[in-house]
Amino acid sequence: MIALPIVGVSAADLTLRSAELSPEQSVARVVGGADALVKSSYMDTALYQSPDGSNYAPVGGYTDYNGPSRPSGELPPVASALPAGAQVLKDSSGYAKVRTTHGLLDTELRELDTHSPLVTGLITLDRGRLPERAGEVIATKAFLKNSGYHVGSSVTPRGATSPYVIVGAYEVPSALGRDEIIAPPGTLLEPLGRDLKASGARELRGRVAYLVKVGGDGFTWNMVQAANTKGLVVVSRAVVLDPPADSEVPLYRQEPKERFQNGETSTTETAILATVVGLAILEICLLAGPAFAVGARRSRRQLGLVGANGGDRRHIRSIVLSGGLVIGAVAAVTGTVVGVALTVGLRPVLEEKIGNRFGGFDFRPLELGAIALLAVVTGLLSAIVPAVTASRQSVLASLTGRRGVRRANRVLPVIGLLAVAGGAAIALYGTASGMGATVVAGGSALAELGVVALTPVLVGLFGRLGRWLPLSPRLALRDAVRNRGRTAPAVAAVLAAVAGTVAVATYEHSRDVQNRHEYVADLPHGTGVLDSPEAAAYKDVPALREALSKNLPVSLRVDVERLAVGDPSCDTYSTEPGCGRAEIITPKDQRCPLHGDTGARAAFTEEQMKELRQDWRCRSTRHAAQHPVVVADEKLLTALAVTDPGSVSALKDGRAVSFDKRHVKDGKLTLRLVTDPQAAESSREPDAELPGEDKILTVHQAPDTAESWGVELVLPPAAAKAAGLTTVPYGSYFTLDGSLGTEQRQKLAGEIDRMGVDASLRIEEGYQGKDSLGLLALTVFAGLVTIGAAGIATGLAQADAEADLKTLAAVGAPPRVRRTLSGFQCGVVALMGVVLGSAAGILPAVGLRLTQRRELERLYTYGLDHGYTSSVDPLPYVPISVPWETLGGLLVVVPLGAALLAALVTRSTGALARRAAG
Repeated sequence: MIALPIVGVSAADLTLRSAELSPEQSVARVVGGADALVKSSYMDTALYQSPDGSNYAPVGGYTDYNGPSRPSGELPPVASALPAGAQVLKDSSGYAKVRTTHGLLDTELRELDTHSPLVTGLITLDRGRLPERAGEVIATKAFLKNSGYHVGSSVTPRGATSPYVIVGAYEVPSALGRDEIIAPPGTLLEPLGRDLKASGARELRGRVAYLVKVGGDGFTWNMVQAANTKGLVVVSRAVVLDPPADSEVPLYRQEPKERFQNGETSTTETAILATVVGLAILEICLLAGPAFAVGARRSRRQLGLVGANGGDRRHIRSIVLSGGLVIGAVAAVTGTVVGVALTVGLRPVLEEKIGNRFGGFDFRPLELGAIALLAVVTGLLSAIVPAVTASRQSVLASLTGRRGVRRANRVLPVIGLLAVAGGAAIALYGTASGMGATVVAGGSALAELGVVALTPVLVGLFGRLGRWLPLSPRLALRDAVRNRGRTAPAVAAVLAAVAGTVAVATYEHSRDVQNRHEYVADLPHGTGVLDSPEAAAYKDVPALREALSKNLPVSLRVDVERLAVGDPSCDTYSTEPGCGRAEIITPKDQRCPLHGDTGARAAFTEEQMKELRQDWRCRSTRHAAQHPVVVADEKLLTALAVTDPGSVSALKDGRAVSFDKRHVKDGKLTLRLVTDPQAAESSREPDAELPGEDKILTVHQAPDTAESWGVELVLPPAAAKAAGLTTVPYGSYFTLDGSLGTEQRQKLAGEIDRMGVDASLRIEEGYQGKDSLGLLALTVFAGLVTIGAAGIATGLAQADAEADLKTLAAVGAPPRVRRTLSGFQCGVVALMGVVLGSAAGILPAVGLRLTQRRELERLYTYGLDHGYTSSVDPLPYVPISVPWETLGGLLVVVPLGAALLAALVTRSTGALARRAAG
């Protein structure tokens, strides 16, 4: 009982410490054998960064930044940001679908010279060899497992004209589950990009980074800031290992450092973990206490002989305490050794579960020693009450087996009451003063310890319910009340287990209710959309529509098209020659003043910006769409659950429908066709509109209550034709007739894969809460502890009542009396503990939720004061919701299960004892 948690705690300590990499190990997995990793921020402006490169912001902040973004994967000349003589190694990567034995797998494709010393530490070769020539690649073990390939297989990225041979298997120490392929520089991404371009498929996009070796003192903080002026982000070994002071970091002078940290969440999680661990240790003591009491009760004759031979109370106490000390020491050694051995033996499994390789086993003797000492102290504490009880028995009572009458302790309930009041006050003060989750958790733990101290008194109050119970449960309840010395510790142990479970369950359930409230649906419930993210695949859309109707229970299918300006195979915002796009022009007097040029915000005071955010022109929409303008008939409104009769009539009459009133003026809307965005972009003035041909459309404005689901303008086919607009197939919106099973999804995905089309299927199924395995484990743990504690109390009760049960058997009582009484004794203990634990567990959860509410409201106020939050945005919603289903299961199922189990394992008959020798 004591060794088992020591096994878990010692194993967890060694696992977490080994998985926690040192700064040297962490930076080595990012920069390898180089001095720094240089990558793009994709902002074409100077920036400030944190020393570790995890956070950055443009100079002046994001509030006034509306500058252009650098295209993905593009870097400025790196040589201009590096010192002379630096050694540079290019690391390119991009995501693509790769054909496997099962179908298609999203895989990261990477080009890197794996033979370079700068790569040391980034990857670990497991088997095979490194690639040396074009057509050879190495793959991660995760990719080989998921794809069904092996070393020696040939793999072909989708769109490639030639396969690649896998010559080796490797792993990324910091991401063991990554699906990745590495090829020599210039042999994978560049040929694949040419093949995709030749076939008219979507361009392959990715990222480019550089491993840099400068020698000397490494890549210093001054070099990092020089690179920041070029829009580059740097992870430097020298800076990470020896970071500058916060006063020397311009990012922290521009914005508070706390904004880039998430300390409150981690503190809350730590407080919850500490509360649960503390309660677990408490229940170990409380469960072990009755177990020692049983042992002391069985040894009372031997202890009585010690007293009969001249031993006093000190000797008896020492004997019982020595037993607890020995058991605690054995549990400490056994638990620590087994925990460490399990961690060492299960290292590969643990690393796979965590997803990272250990930097090495990090044995911390002080921590392991403290854990072992905890077992010794637990064994000693668990034996204190039985030792005192045994020492107070008279020698005659010990030798004859009689139980003495012990006066109730009047000091302990007073201490418990003070602890409950003080702990509750501390927890409430922590929520009101903003002192954090640690204070709340500490106060809650103190209050629960007070409830434990009050358990004997509360057990006595439960005894008053016996007058309304039938005979057997009344006898069991009165027996439990009269023998509080064995009942109270067992009830307290159940209380502690259930309190921890209820606290975590209430916290998790409240957070789930909050997530459900904050969930934003992409479409009406039961509605879906099937489209192709590749604009060049528009010719395959009709086949996708047929596959949709064939494989899914579609009740309504609405085929939609998009506008094509120039080459229809171009992406929406492509700037390639021959590509164009259609843009909705907002009248100047209906544009938000805050969304103008980069200096627009500087012209307003904070009060004026607060007022403007309430203006209808500055309100943002909740949904975004790839194609804001869609061509469809009135059936689309049915799929989008838009019931406005005027909008339906407008589409039937051939008029467009707008869902954004900022675009419409006097019933007209301007649609601009930009035929050459690249030329127009280079020639226009900053913040000016792109030139192009304007189409003036007569539109119907939908009411503000109509949800557009990301569609800004619905253009009927007749209106598009009359305006001379070119349309191409885009996809289909649909509603389902019934639910959709996983087999139907797989069947549709398989048919789309056979078609060779990259399609996207989205179906709005509403908020899907995640099942908490941790919460389920805690509930099961609470049930087992409850049954165990109740069983111990029942066993002790049977030991005390053995003489009475034998007397009942001797006078002819039915055999089931023994079994029934045992079941009710166990059920009564379990029920009392569950009721008290359920009440005690609510306090820490409520305190932690109130702390989170205060923190979110503080951030909301900060955002209002500094212009990050709109005053029309709702206040943070942080509910406190009790999981009644979990409480119901604990209150009903656990006591009933404990009673039935105790009744089943109890013998209905017992052996009659001989008369004791005089």
